[in-house]
Amino acid sequence: MALSISKTRLNGLVKVSGAKNSSLRLLAASLLTEETVFLTNFPNGLLDVEIHLRMLEALGKKVTSAADTVSISVGDEKIKTQLVWDERSIRNTLLILGALTARYGEGKVPLPGGCKLGERKYDLHVMLLERLGAEVWEEGDYLCAKAKTGRLKGNEIHLPLRSTGATENTIIAASLAEGKTVLYNPHIRPEIMDLIDMLGKMGAKINVYGQKCIEIEGVEQLTGVKHAVIPDNMEALTWAIGSVITNGEVEIENFPYEHLEVPLVYLRESGMKFYRGTTSLIVKGGTPYPVEISTGPYPGINSDMQPLFAVYGAMSKGETKIVDLRFPGRYAYAEELNKLGVNSRVEGDMLVIDGGNPIKGGTVRALDLRAGIALLLAGMTSDEQITIEDDWQIYRGYENLAQKLENLK
Repeated sequence: MALSISKTRLNGLVKVSGAKNSSLRLLAASLLTEETVFLTNFPNGLLDVEIHLRMLEALGKKVTSAADTVSISVGDEKIKTQLVWDERSIRNTLLILGALTARYGEGKVPLPGGCKLGERKYDLHVMLLERLGAEVWEEGDYLCAKAKTGRLKGNEIHLPLRSTGATENTIIAASLAEGKTVLYNPHIRPEIMDLIDMLGKMGAKINVYGQKCIEIEGVEQLTGVKHAVIPDNMEALTWAIGSVITNGEVEIENFPYEHLEVPLVYLRESGMKFYRGTTSLIVKGGTPYPVEISTGPYPGINSDMQPLFAVYGAMSKGETKIVDLRFPGRYAYAEELNKLGVNSRVEGDMLVIDGGNPIKGGTVRALDLRAGIALLLAGMTSDEQITIEDDWQIYRGYENLAQKLENLK
């Protein structure tokens, strides 16, 4: 598959869909109850979401999707604890394993897939499940877990680094564990608070003490719930940056301003002109200036955002410097941008971009989701046609993209 793009000036109104990263976590958590989980503001059109819904169906759940809602309930068959799967896997299988082991005492899932960002191993997930009393092992291309006493048991868990996935899996697995779990050094970010919010409505007992720790008092069962997914902050930031670099004017509805305050400070200081509406952000273009950023835990600039900042910097006249502290060397996308005329180089763990060069036509490849959207943004500024191969990567995280782009022309 390939996507072609050339000079585009973004103008008009666009609505941000529900968050990909939040939606996937909530779907995994739906395995914790036999009652119906009904989600609104839900991005049914995302490829990763579609895969996860089919995984739930393969486990025996009944899934009913309509517009931006989805209902997950118990089907006619007993829920399976082994996810037999021969399609593309996603990293969220680790959370499915945590949920199955918490709810049924055992689970077997495909080894995780998704974007290959450096050494994204799953040792922390194995550690946390073992700390909760599970035996964990590999069988071929599958990861298996079983609670030694039939039910997971609460414990203290210390994360050596602030891992989003390990924090989420601890919350999911400990919600039905026997006794109290205290998770130290958690990663507190919007998607995790959305998960905690939904689980709280389902009857989970979870207390958050800032970045210090999260306490989870296990309960015997959880109920069904109706819950609205938070807006996708990555999509929101994409439209904002796209508006500036194409010299457009875009009103971004459903904009999660409170989740993007730090990135927006950098962007305002780097030339972006915007103001807040009641539920939107209105971006009135601007002139991009060079940026100097390092990624870090929320509320800072996360690793997913740095390819967007790289394109922003490439459109400015001057030197932009980016350091990714979470995934050092996550700059393979820069080589693809260089094929389009961007002048960048890697110095140690830092990406340096000499901005201001016009984007030229050519064929490039989306190495992952965020690399793909960076290439798309760059293509919007080119007088020549750009072809992005493996464009399916972009549709993993951007719902109704073609339609939204058409509406903004």
